[in-house]
Amino acid sequence: MFIVPANTFDNVKGLFPIGFMVWNTSVKEPFKLYRADVFNAKNEYIGNKMVYAYSAQKYINDWIKKFKPLGECKGVLNYRGNDFQHQAMAYINNSTDSSMTLLQIAYNNLLECCVYAAVRHCIEASWLNDRDQFLYPNKKWQNDVEFKNDCLAYTLFGGFNSVKSTQGTNHWIPFTEEELNAPDTFQSHFMSDFIAGKCKPQAAETLFGSEESLIPTEPIQFSLEAQAVMDAGRELWYYYMHHKDGELYGAQSINVNASYYDIRRYFQGTDDKGRMNPDSQDETYMRLWGKVKEALKVLAKKIEPKVYLYGFLLDETTLPEDESEAVEEAPATKPAKAPKPKTKPKTKKPRQMVVNHYHIDHVDTINYNDNSQTLKIE
Repeated sequence: MFIVPANTFDNVKGLFPIGFMVWNTSVKEPFKLYRADVFNAKNEYIGNKMVYAYSAQKYINDWIKKFKPLGECKGVLNYRGNDFQHQAMAYINNSTDSSMTLLQIAYNNLLECCVYAAVRHCIEASWLNDRDQFLYPNKKWQNDVEFKNDCLAYTLFGGFNSVKSTQGTNHWIPFTEEELNAPDTFQSHFMSDFIAGKCKPQAAETLFGSEESLIPTEPIQFSLEAQAVMDAGRELWYYYMHHKDGELYGAQSINVNASYYDIRRYFQGTDDKGRMNPDSQDETYMRLWGKVKEALKVLAKKIEPKVYLYGFLLDETTLPEDESEAVEEAPATKPAKAPKPKTKPKTKKPRQMVVNHYHIDHVDTINYNDNSQTLKIE
């Protein structure tokens, strides 16, 4: 089996993989997983990739929907699809006006929603992983406090955090007025209180029956990588809070209740269609925002191995034992026994094969020609 980019074929523009496999149609064997060779658009071999059958798996969206909110809504998790091609459709805001599947975020399911968002975004989407499925995790993540706190910090400053103060109260300010020397009092202290361990769970509000709630009851101790994100974010927030009105942005004034998205929009502005510009004229802002993004990259690399460890994505090291032993370099070719003829024996027909929906009698070679963008079968 081999895989190539879809857009190397005529009239295909999508960034997703296309695989080709040759197999014996007389052999009936369920497909579980397969190690495929991968070639890029230049017909260069770049490694291999495991291809899985997910028929026996539950997905990450089956997992997240069980965490029902309790109390006041503090934000909304929007999601659609379970794979990388829908990565941009997994984000957080504070509006229920959406065509996506929505899960309201409250103090009791905040960490779970942040785990979901961070897992969906910490690994960059590419043509090769475009159809990889995020799955229902194992239970090991529940006891990893550092992992959950890392996901919280990553979500607070991830580009998928689109909470806006124009859509309602901004509950996502992770700092206090004292930390930022804010000119006025914030409308909400939810996030800074949550980080400080001030959101006390009640016995009847545990998430897993007899298991303990994940709500922190003491101040969160961030890892070095997560703390670097928080520190860089605090610098950026402070710069915004004390920015001189009208210096570069006309009469636009700062908003003491601004969200991370609002701050970026303030400095970067928007185009004619209302979309946020990719950068800003403010050199100090660009430097501070660059520090946030660099810290996020480091934190994402720290989170990534646990995405596999806890079963959100599959690889060879996280497969169940019975499946890991079934990994093959080539498909099984053991022929099935032919039934005994009831009458006179029939003339034996040439063995037939199937190549990606094309039915042929004999295959000598298969050539993938990148220049002509064609698959040649001889």
